[in-house]
Amino acid sequence: MLRASLLPWPLWGRPSMKAVVTAGVFITALWNLRYFLNPPEVSGEAPKHTEPLMILVWKWPSKQVPNISGDVCRELYGIAGCWLTMERRLLDQANVVVFPHTTLQPGRDMPPKERPPGQNWVWVSLESPSNTKALAGWNQTFNWVMTYRRDSDIFIPYGKLVPNQSATVNIPTKTNLVSWVISNYHRTQKRAEVYKNLSRYLHVNIYGKANKKPLCKDCLLPTTSKSKFYLAFENSIHQDYITEKLWRNSLMAGTVPVVLGPPRANYEQFVPADSFIHVDDFGSLAELASFLKTMNSSRYQQFFSWQKRYSVKLYADWRERICTICTAYPSLPRGHVYPDLESWFNT
Repeated sequence: MLRASLLPWPLWGRPSMKAVVTAGVFITALWNLRYFLNPPEVSGEAPKHTEPLMILVWKWPSKQVPNISGDVCRELYGIAGCWLTMERRLLDQANVVVFPHTTLQPGRDMPPKERPPGQNWVWVSLESPSNTKALAGWNQTFNWVMTYRRDSDIFIPYGKLVPNQSATVNIPTKTNLVSWVISNYHRTQKRAEVYKNLSRYLHVNIYGKANKKPLCKDCLLPTTSKSKFYLAFENSIHQDYITEKLWRNSLMAGTVPVVLGPPRANYEQFVPADSFIHVDDFGSLAELASFLKTMNSSRYQQFFSWQKRYSVKLYADWRERICTICTAYPSLPRGHVYPDLESWFNT
């Protein structure tokens, strides 16, 4: 009787060996299925950011602050999960804080002394190094840079060519040879020297505050479009520094840009080689003037071949520029700080 009481099952209900093996196989299969349906996270993988990104703009880059309430990035530019704010009380909640250099003034509007954990700070500038002062005080401050330079963490050009399959060419009616819109004229600038010498050989129609002929916002393109050529002279010469003088004042207006800026090879990284004339293409300004004055209609039309494939997109809204931070965010470096911002920008 004692032996019988130690048996786990009564003799009539004891399972066969085959049933025990079958049950074991079934349980093992269920256990493996659990891992298949819910795989464990692989160690070393960075977790993907699924929550909406909050971008705090410390101070708006332009004088006029547009409406940034609501989901403006998605509504205006199709960028989802990107929220812009200027509410500094939300500093601790922001993923990214944007600091335009033009608003960083010593003694006021300074960045906070402590950065919340995991938060990244962005230094923003559309000015060239020649027109950007007081950089030395910002060492070990910013994680990312956002400028017109292609090697920036976040690249914000003044404009670009976008594919356009319309295959049409539109050349506005021309009534004069060359025009130039200039607001700030300084004799020490390279463009002032080039203009002075070029004007010895041809007449240039000058508009803008510097010549006491300011153009209203809606008057600019209709005015420059009447000229065969436009002097797209940059105020300083630096790598990638190609501004609205090329994109808006000339290409969008439907005139041929005569550029003064970085080398031709740099321009060709942005626009086709046959879409512009570079001052450096000629041995002298007399040769350039002769080339412009004697160009026949057939040769002139060749400068507009780019219109068969592209159209100009301008970046004029700071909301669009700042929204692009969310697009770039997943691929931006983590844990990086610029040790010497001035050296990087002046390189």
